[in-house]
Amino acid sequence: MDSVIEVQRQTHEEVEHLEKALYTILAKPQPTHETRLQNEHKASQLLDRIHSRVVTLNNLYEDQDTRKAEIDAISAPGRQDDLTAFYERLGKITEHHMKYPDTVVDGFELELAAFLDDDQEMEDEEFEQDDPVALLFSGEEGYGKYLDLYANHTTYNNLKHISKRLAYLQYLDVLLAAQSQPVHSELPKECRLHRDYELYIRALHAYLVSFMKRSQPLVDIESQQRETEEQFTKYWQSGETEEWQESRQPKTAENGTTEAGIWCAACQKMYSKQTVYDAHLNSKKHVKAAQKQAAADAPPANPNGPPDARSSHPNGESSHAHPSGKDKHRTAAFYTHLCTQLLRGLLPALNDTKSNVERRFSLTAREREQELLEQSKKPPPAAKAPANEGAEDEEEEERIYNPLKLPLGWDGKPIPYWLYKLHGLGVEYRCEICSDHVYMGRKNFERHFQESRHAFGMRALGLPNTKHFHEITRIEDALALAEKLKREGRNEIFEQETMEELEDEEGNVYNRKTYEDLKKQGLI
Repeated sequence: MDSVIEVQRQTHEEVEHLEKALYTILAKPQPTHETRLQNEHKASQLLDRIHSRVVTLNNLYEDQDTRKAEIDAISAPGRQDDLTAFYERLGKITEHHMKYPDTVVDGFELELAAFLDDDQEMEDEEFEQDDPVALLFSGEEGYGKYLDLYANHTTYNNLKHISKRLAYLQYLDVLLAAQSQPVHSELPKECRLHRDYELYIRALHAYLVSFMKRSQPLVDIESQQRETEEQFTKYWQSGETEEWQESRQPKTAENGTTEAGIWCAACQKMYSKQTVYDAHLNSKKHVKAAQKQAAADAPPANPNGPPDARSSHPNGESSHAHPSGKDKHRTAAFYTHLCTQLLRGLLPALNDTKSNVERRFSLTAREREQELLEQSKKPPPAAKAPANEGAEDEEEEERIYNPLKLPLGWDGKPIPYWLYKLHGLGVEYRCEICSDHVYMGRKNFERHFQESRHAFGMRALGLPNTKHFHEITRIEDALALAEKLKREGRNEIFEQETMEELEDEEGNVYNRKTYEDLKKQGLI
């Protein structure tokens, strides 16, 4: 067995090396979201290793008997020529190295150095390696930037007793409403008390916890969940849980009569009508069952009766086989409370998800393909400059004098003032259709009519983004122009076929009617 004191010393040394490596990772620059998330996952791995070492140290220090025996063996007086303990430990060391001949000295430090230099090695290699952090997220989650709630959205729309099915954007608005009230307060009570809702809210909670662990690895989610669970326990014990209690109870009259029908305790059967119940009283089967019931100690209870009748025994003891109406839906209420707290912590990610969905709705299929191609390309590594050059660049950036607040050019310096005036970059153009977005300069203003922001605003108004609406920036003017074109009978702006343009071999562009006429005449 190894020396306990040596194991403690070695564990302390490993903890110190791990803490230095943790500081090195957290001190690295984080220019992009991907780099920050990679560093956080590495820091989380180091924290887990530090925690395991600390637990091992704690167990060693608590084992006082082994530690005391080791100290006594070291401090015990012995003869100078007694080398038994020395040769015993020398034999253990020799046996260890014979068993592991490839053991490297200071292997722990080399492992940490390779762990810290992993990014540089990946940049130097010619072939591409899979990013382990990227494999944790789906394509819709965008490396932890957005939430992928499409499966939960489908389950939500398939809930029973749901009043209205929502689109995906409306579903995100419902989750965003959890900042001010419990999540899914808009659902009717009968829907939230159904079994399908409990399964849905469990799945939603599991995904939110998984996403937080993957996108925020340094956040202690377990402690937050425990605090939320304690808050829910106090809330549930307070008795203010009327929204999770079933309000309707079957009305029971005398002789076992309920809303569902008439219960016969002897035959253990429910009859829907009084006439059928009266007719079966004279049957042989009922007479035999009544005799057996009279000979028995107590009649069997009605399973469809009130809870008090089902849960009581003849001897006065209560049975807990069936949960009460309050505790029956405790699980659904518990996960609803947990999801509400998780959604409040994921507010920035929810807002980014909604913005991303709105932006993607305004893109064409070609633009979406181009975006996927750009995302698949890795950004080029930053050029490593000497320390002196970096200091000089910082001094030059600090010396830039820009009192007129001119826009910066391609070299990072303000453009000349005459160029600023030539392009009219000091003139503001406001577009109400683009949510009052301001465009600086005439060129940017004219270009924005073909961009996705303006096209999305026109689509929201139900109007086509055609040349007839060029230079129109107010919503009232756009709607008035559309009505005017309809009155004049120019409905062709709403038909894609009439807006088709063709190009000849020389590059001249004609509409379809002119092109066909010239082609028939042989001029093209």
